[in-house]
Amino acid sequence: MFAELPFFPEKFVSALPLPLKEILSQRFGRAFSTGESQRLQHGRDESVHPPMLPDAVVQIGSTEEAVEVARLCSEYGVPLIPYGVGSSVEGHVLAPQGGISLDLSGMNKIVAIHAEDGDATVQAGVTRMQLNEALKGTGLFFPIDPGADATLGGMAATRASGTNAVRYGTMKDNVLATTTVLADGRVLQTGGRARKSSAGYDLTRLLVGSEGTLGIMTELTVKLYPIPEAISAAVCTFPSIAAAVQAVIQTIQLGVPVARIELLDQLALAAINRFSKTTLAEAPTLFFEFHGSPAGVAEQAETVQALASELGGTDFAWATRPEERSRLWQARHDAYFACLQLKPGCRCFPTDVCVPISRLAECIAETQTDIAQVSIPIALFGHVGDGNFHLVVLVDPDNPKEMEEAAWISARVVERAIAMEGTCTGEHGIGLGKRKYLQREHGEVAVAVMQALKDALDPRGLLNPEKILFAKTPQIPGESSPARNRMTD
Repeated sequence: MFAELPFFPEKFVSALPLPLKEILSQRFGRAFSTGESQRLQHGRDESVHPPMLPDAVVQIGSTEEAVEVARLCSEYGVPLIPYGVGSSVEGHVLAPQGGISLDLSGMNKIVAIHAEDGDATVQAGVTRMQLNEALKGTGLFFPIDPGADATLGGMAATRASGTNAVRYGTMKDNVLATTTVLADGRVLQTGGRARKSSAGYDLTRLLVGSEGTLGIMTELTVKLYPIPEAISAAVCTFPSIAAAVQAVIQTIQLGVPVARIELLDQLALAAINRFSKTTLAEAPTLFFEFHGSPAGVAEQAETVQALASELGGTDFAWATRPEERSRLWQARHDAYFACLQLKPGCRCFPTDVCVPISRLAECIAETQTDIAQVSIPIALFGHVGDGNFHLVVLVDPDNPKEMEEAAWISARVVERAIAMEGTCTGEHGIGLGKRKYLQREHGEVAVAVMQALKDALDPRGLLNPEKILFAKTPQIPGESSPARNRMTD
């Protein structure tokens, strides 16, 4: 019944070549570390995968320093893994072959804000909240909001989206240009500040979502948007998940320009109430937000409320004051961590899929049937305005039965989404956990093209190896066999 879990070793013998270690220590001083605590911090994320430690951590502050480290890693054949804040959930920052974790969180300068053109250039370690704080007084904001205060470099690398994606798109739609360091240390400039271009291949789109496997983005130019004149948020409960999803589908099909539509099931609401000290009804619930002129927002809200009422939606609660809206959306953003408290000491085995909006109700209904067959708690919520939903599967990693059930649920929802012409991941990314689904979703030819691109830009497989594709093991010059991936006793 249950899918077999992949095996990942937990610890590795440090295999950093001594000459490289000495060079990095002399060049970066305290910004270079082989200490176990630093390596452990950079060798785990929010995923269920066990820690996979790098051999060392280098904290950098500029593109030039990234170039130095990349050139040295290329010379010595050492893997290089970009690291932001470690908030990914598919093992993106783990080091299955050891190597160097390149910490870009210190690259946190806002290079330029061009308010008149609606764009900003930032270093990769700038977080979304930091950018929006810097934009105060300009009348602009950066809308991509995945919940966690992630770095913009990490958000671009995983093609993040979040609650506002139904109106403002994902990172794919909002990155205009990058400065990217390639595996051999060359610096690639992609895109530009013009809002459209027909010049050559779109290398920016290629890099956004590449999860650090093709290059290390050190600077980004992103789109900004005017702060809406009026914003209104609402909460509405429904008699069933099916009714709530139908309300979403009809809202989108009517063309209502809603900014956010979030679905939470009864278990997620119970967790939020306990964690955030809220008193929301513990029933299938939609969170809405409307942006625009006062008249436009009122019209949108009236249309959606009437639609929801026809489907059994009740208890519309409006939040128009900024502090009320902030409290509402903070509660929604806390849902992941709130769910973790439902089973103290557990880990989350998260999965997300995205399907065409017309198949959303069917996909969720069949997923709920699967959830009823397992013993572990599973909360469902998601950015359903664009057909994307998440399962928060709570497991004890040391319990084989729970891990088998989690893997089975994940496989079932992924296979269902792909069969419905959807995707195995709407925003989490492939990382380590979903590589086996890539060919099923895109086909053999597409994956071969991806591999050819990887081989062209990173022929020795040094950049974030084993993410997205089943990468070959890097070879240290002069050695006939891999020097990495060795477990401790």
